[in-house]
Amino acid sequence: MTFNSKNNSNDQLLDLYKRILKPRLIEEKMLILIRQGKVSKWFSGIGQEAISVGVTAVLDADEYILPMHRNLGVFTGRNIPLNRLFSQWQGKANGFTKGRDRSFHFGTQEFHIIGMISHLGPQLGIADGIALANKLKQNGKITAVFTGEGATSEGDFHEALNIAAVWELPVMFIIENNGYGLSTPTDEQFRCENLADKGIGYGMESHIIDGNNILEVFNTLSELKESIKANPRPVLLEFKTFRMRGHEEASGTKYVPQELMNEWAVKDPVENYRNYLKEKQILSDEFDAQLRTELKNEIDENWTFANAEPEIEATYEDELNDVYKPFDYQYIEPKDKTENIRFIDAISSSLKQSMERYENLVIMGQDIAEYGGAFKITDGFVALFGKERVRNTPICESAVVSAGMGLSINGCKAIVEMQFADFVSTGFNPIVNLLAKSHYRWQEKADVVVRMPCGAGTQAGPFHSQTNEAWFTKTPGLKVVYPAFPYDAKGLLNESINEPNPVLFFEHKQLYRSIHQEVPTDYYTIPLGKAALVKEGNQITIIAYGAAVHWALGTLADHTEISADVLDLRTLQPLDTAAIYTSVKKTGKAIILQEDSMFGGIASDISALIMENCFEYLDAPVKRVASLDSPIPFTKALEDQYLSKGRFEKDLFELLKY
Repeated sequence: MTFNSKNNSNDQLLDLYKRILKPRLIEEKMLILIRQGKVSKWFSGIGQEAISVGVTAVLDADEYILPMHRNLGVFTGRNIPLNRLFSQWQGKANGFTKGRDRSFHFGTQEFHIIGMISHLGPQLGIADGIALANKLKQNGKITAVFTGEGATSEGDFHEALNIAAVWELPVMFIIENNGYGLSTPTDEQFRCENLADKGIGYGMESHIIDGNNILEVFNTLSELKESIKANPRPVLLEFKTFRMRGHEEASGTKYVPQELMNEWAVKDPVENYRNYLKEKQILSDEFDAQLRTELKNEIDENWTFANAEPEIEATYEDELNDVYKPFDYQYIEPKDKTENIRFIDAISSSLKQSMERYENLVIMGQDIAEYGGAFKITDGFVALFGKERVRNTPICESAVVSAGMGLSINGCKAIVEMQFADFVSTGFNPIVNLLAKSHYRWQEKADVVVRMPCGAGTQAGPFHSQTNEAWFTKTPGLKVVYPAFPYDAKGLLNESINEPNPVLFFEHKQLYRSIHQEVPTDYYTIPLGKAALVKEGNQITIIAYGAAVHWALGTLADHTEISADVLDLRTLQPLDTAAIYTSVKKTGKAIILQEDSMFGGIASDISALIMENCFEYLDAPVKRVASLDSPIPFTKALEDQYLSKGRFEKDLFELLKY
């Protein structure tokens, strides 16, 4: 291994040695503790330390780094107190996740580190969002994100690099190519000789760096940093290295040929650098011994401190209160001036006024800029707010959702438009595993609204007609809004954008241009989690949301002899159970109408809640009316048969007669 100190001073060279030695000594301590049963799991980075140490040494303290689970050098390089790291690894309260997530699965705004989730890929899209926020702020900051060679096969890798290239985002994409994805060797993962070659496909600059040579890492990245600041762009960096221990300690290394282990053992990044410094007479044996003693004492003292910390005490209140970021609703009263507008106009008005209200709000989606979106909701927005804030995206829902999270982390608000709600399936993972869990895991808000044009009735077939709210209502950490009227749509969307929590905002396409209402022209809000009683009666309670509210009202208009409460839920998560129970206890009968198919739909949960909480008030079983348990067909006759709309009247009369 050849070291080239270039213009590095002796102080700088010694500082790098201290930086690379510290994580190695911590790891050696952890390996002993694992054998003693005092640490449950450990993902070793021995042999790879030069990469995380070098990257962290190059970046400024306020530049975000997104590490993986072997990058201990990032955390020590940012000077996180060791007792907090040790508490985190033991699942104690002084850690970063209150015992809710393990090892390095956390972030910390204090140290500008954003940790991973086990799905790996979303990390790259988050970096895009953080870098986009930096670009919008024009602060010259760079973002560095780590991944392994295994995760380069994920679709999120492709999506994130493509977005970064198209948007010219200042991101260092760092691939630690350590030879194995758990036990699968690289020749069973990809066929290109070098992963850096993938940069060609994105029109992206790329470099191959010796990941075991701390000076090559530090000096190459130092030059690149200055270059990226002068000419903002993404760069793909492949670091050739090797993992000297198992994927995690329990897996071992029996699958690795011994000759390969021997070949890389002589390339140890710590020992080789140590020997280089000694040969150059920069590091003496005495100073080395003194440094090791100081570091070991620091490690032992902090371990003792963390070990003395009591175990987490589980309480229902603590757990449930952290699922969402606390947020105080601020009522903004609508002014008297109104106009008669369509549902689609109400959505557009909300977006426009929110963009004016929040200069840090960014809208992202396919064809939403000059074209105005598939439904023309953002038509004219580019002229008002510019393409930096109204951004066309490539077809890559997963990375765009993750980028929304990155924007939120770096002080912005994000709206992601799914062209059709059906397409959210390709962005499902970051919604349910990243947005939904971030506040619970490490107290980080997810200030992201995902707009979901949805619903049948337009003969659009199985992939443009679904109403898939049930995919999300069961996921703790998400809020789900589904209005039926223009007035509610505007006020609820305004409030969803105010929210620091992730919101899935469903907009029924058939209502876009068919429903008109007097709507205030000025900005106003409606609180989430409050149902609306749109019609009062005493014979039965009809519970619905979205287009189904209009189906119910249409049936009652045809049968004026029926006296019914019609409860428009408006928000499905949180659910206004108080309004439901109040109405059911008054009428004694309940029927729930949803457009979604029956099994697993929210009507089933509402039915169960009524049975559990209002049983003694019921005069009949709770009735659910839903669409068929089949995909949504294309032809009108089949679609009409599929939808619950055509069966509601019959079921309503049967329940009234019970």
